[in-house]
Amino acid sequence: MSKEKTSAAAERLRSAKRLVVKVGSAILCGADGVREAWLSALAAELAALRKAGVEIVIVSSGAIALGRTRLKLGRGLRLDEKQAASAAGQAALAHAWQSAFAAHDAPVAQILLTLDDTEDRRRYLNARATFRTLLDFGAIPVVNENDTVATSEIRYGDNDRLAAHAAQLVEADTLLVLSDVDGVYDADPRTNADAVRFDVIEKMTPEIESAAAGPNTARGVGAGGMASKLAAAKIAAKNGCATIIAAGHVDAPLARIFSGGAATLIEADNAAANARQRWIAGRLKPAGEIHIDAGAEKALRSGASLLPAGVTKVDGAFARGDAVAIVGPDGRAIGKGLSAYHSDEIIRVAGRRSDDIEKLLGYKRRPAVIEKNDLALHEKPER
Repeated sequence: MSKEKTSAAAERLRSAKRLVVKVGSAILCGADGVREAWLSALAAELAALRKAGVEIVIVSSGAIALGRTRLKLGRGLRLDEKQAASAAGQAALAHAWQSAFAAHDAPVAQILLTLDDTEDRRRYLNARATFRTLLDFGAIPVVNENDTVATSEIRYGDNDRLAAHAAQLVEADTLLVLSDVDGVYDADPRTNADAVRFDVIEKMTPEIESAAAGPNTARGVGAGGMASKLAAAKIAAKNGCATIIAAGHVDAPLARIFSGGAATLIEADNAAANARQRWIAGRLKPAGEIHIDAGAEKALRSGASLLPAGVTKVDGAFARGDAVAIVGPDGRAIGKGLSAYHSDEIIRVAGRRSDDIEKLLGYKRRPAVIEKNDLALHEKPER
């Protein structure tokens, strides 16, 4: 096996722990429907990453393109016609992904989102919990916008932005956008032979954004373009997620990146990596208190989640998703977090093992009372 070349995009992809992959309709669909051989090859690459321990989420376009063919519709569709095409194409799209991963014993789950699902707090929490549970079970969520119920006023506008919001929901570290162009250029490479590709973009600038190309109008599929991909990368960067834009129409696109092939890495905002913790620590008013023992405090300061076994007492009434103060054994607040349980549930499982949760509550809950990514701890005082 030849030695793989090193590139910024390759290194980022190799280090990914939770990866969102966006596949556009322009590369997924051909004139006769899904490009099955190409999709099978991509599924094999993603299944190999999954086997290596990388959690995979896919954001897939293609429902409208497939449905339009099935319903024998032309181009330039009205909103209601696009929604009808989406309804007709969703089943075919889900089946295509399911078939591609079947050979790798990788279960696929379909998730349809609207903008409300990420802007309404309760729906956001429910969507995030669904993603987390699916990933815990080893499933590969395949996401698309719920075009059949979305309207032009509330739609994401394209699946590039949807992919960025999905990356935010699952707290991904890497977003891979497979495109019909092998990266970001200082001009449109399809019309300008002198265009130069950026290997790494540390920070988005107006000059870079102004060079973005428009949608792939020639093939009549897709609603995005380089401008929407850069907009998605900005959303991802603000949430501590790096973005790779690379050619997707080639066979084995991940292998091409790993071997040093052309791609652009748009780095995450380093300050954004801790923005969530700062938001939890500084802007959310606690709705109650969770008291913990010394062992739990030590575990939290080591980067662990808060488990029921370490809880000694609950003060106040609060709901799942509310901010709560975390109080150490000496009575001092050591931080804040977002509770994964209602307060009455924590009271019932306090001091007990996570294995006992289902028996005590009568239904399943996640093993952690507060996930480590939902924690913001104060500095430990010097003694």
